[in-house]
Amino acid sequence: NMNFLPGIWWSLPLVLIWATPPVTSSWWYMGAVGSSRVMCDNVPGLVSRQRQLCRRHPEAMLSIGRGVAAWTAECQHQFRRHRWDCNALERGQRLLGRVLLCSSRESAFVHAISSAGVVFAITRACSQGELKSCSCDPQKKGSAKDSKGHFDWGGCSDNIDYGIKFARAFVDAKERKGKDARALMNLHNNRAGRKAVKRFLKQECKCHGVSGSCTLRTCWLAMADFRKTGDYLWKKYNGAIQVVMNQDGTGFTVANKKFKKPTKNDLVYFESSPDYCIRDRDVGSLGTAGRVCNQTSRGMDSCEVMCCGRGYDTSRVSRMTKCECKFHWCCAVRCQDCLEVVDIHTCKAPKSAGWISRT
Repeated sequence: NMNFLPGIWWSLPLVLIWATPPVTSSWWYMGAVGSSRVMCDNVPGLVSRQRQLCRRHPEAMLSIGRGVAAWTAECQHQFRRHRWDCNALERGQRLLGRVLLCSSRESAFVHAISSAGVVFAITRACSQGELKSCSCDPQKKGSAKDSKGHFDWGGCSDNIDYGIKFARAFVDAKERKGKDARALMNLHNNRAGRKAVKRFLKQECKCHGVSGSCTLRTCWLAMADFRKTGDYLWKKYNGAIQVVMNQDGTGFTVANKKFKKPTKNDLVYFESSPDYCIRDRDVGSLGTAGRVCNQTSRGMDSCEVMCCGRGYDTSRVSRMTKCECKFHWCCAVRCQDCLEVVDIHTCKAPKSAGWISRT
């Protein structure tokens, strides 16, 4: 019975968990912590190691839920102008499973960004005192020196190492059960995602002294906005390296010898991406029928590319927009409401719009 976990389905790579309710649902939090064994035993798709971590850290499940929301939104943002727009991740267990069974660039990105999302959420929860198992970074104490001189560690430095450790234990647990090529690929991309979050850890400081002079400084380490991680992994997606297993089955080698060997920061994949033009269960594609396209663009969001040559429909719609905005001293911007008529272009459906399945 999952009635104590109301919500919608959400997912980690190859791990399906029932979505947590809003963080304001304190009754759920107390109930889940009080019956962690019941909760964790009823979460479908977890391997034994993940159930152990769930029972030991039930409060972390709420943080992971936030992480899933963050990485799903970021995935959709990065793919918003592409045929595959990451919205397939919201359409349920079966479809998501198909996406992730295809060892493509998209799968590589999903594993990396989702692993990064868990790191970010757990680390943030540590800093905000929401987890009993961690707090601020205990190593950032005493005095130190940088290019600007001496400073004292103070405030709350994000405990990124704990976030990485927890995410590695939880997210990688399922992949470690397998020894096949796909498991090695997923583990590599999971690690690349975790490293990406740490890459943007930055030092922030506050000055103390007469009239704000920096005779004394207090500093701490803080994660950057998750968008930076998303933008970085998007670049890695575009430069992802196709690989094949080496002869002894312990690692990768590049599929094309002209390309460099992948580093720990690179994303890797085995299979070329499908075109995602039509609804296809076997690759987790929703197709592009009904997608909005840009008639004037020459990029991936253009009507020619997005609609896969099928053409598009145009509808004229009216909408209210802010216009004639003026700045008023000292601190206000006032706008008028204007009625705007615009043309919306949406991709035509193929002649046969049903699901394709090769099984």
